[in-house]
Amino acid sequence: MDPVAFTIAGIEIRWYGIIISLAIFLGLHLSLREIRRLGEDEDKFISLFLYVIPAAIVGARLYYVAFSGMLDWYMRHPLELINTRRGGMAIHGALIGGFLVGWLFTRRHNINFRKWADVVAPSVILGQAIGRWGNYFNQEAYGRETNLPWAMYIDGAYRHPTFLYEFLWNLLVFAWLLQRRKRKKFEGELVLWYLLLYSVGRFFIEGLRTDSLMLGPIRVAQLLSLSLIAVCSYLLWRGNKQSQSI
Repeated sequence: MDPVAFTIAGIEIRWYGIIISLAIFLGLHLSLREIRRLGEDEDKFISLFLYVIPAAIVGARLYYVAFSGMLDWYMRHPLELINTRRGGMAIHGALIGGFLVGWLFTRRHNINFRKWADVVAPSVILGQAIGRWGNYFNQEAYGRETNLPWAMYIDGAYRHPTFLYEFLWNLLVFAWLLQRRKRKKFEGELVLWYLLLYSVGRFFIEGLRTDSLMLGPIRVAQLLSLSLIAVCSYLLWRGNKQSQSI
């Protein structure tokens, strides 16, 4: 599988970049439709978007560098920090960066953060689903060897297509969030369900991968997934209980 889609003036344009751009465009389109439906400030939302995307990219890169096991090497070669063609990015870092900047932006402009977080939650999980096909073209984010009938031939062996597993799981979460949006009981409920359900799938899928970021013997994504499952479950329980008492 050739990761390069085409070349312009000697510059390689990769499928991964095209797919991520498509994911961002579709996510923005979906969120803007909901913003208009709710009667929220569309211009401010676009401004938020212009802050959040760069923050997510920076967060994704810094998270990868921090847990890559090569932090000392990156510190000796600081220019490599921005060379994503020779390294990677991590979705959890993107979420941390994006949500942090989103919270700061909404706080500064007196916007209900939880309400807008609910708006973007379906868009984020849809973008993640689409983005996993970038892993397919790069032949990365795959799992260990298997004899299952749906195994894909990657890196010299038949392996679990974990990028495909996550694509399918994320689509299910996306569909569920769209349905839940019509019945949510409190602001912030959708984003909590997004973090909870994504983390459930990611915990199990991560256990099959061969390229996990590690913290000693622990897979960082699994540790963070378990933490999010616990925190979001509690917040959903508390939010539902408070909504029933009103």
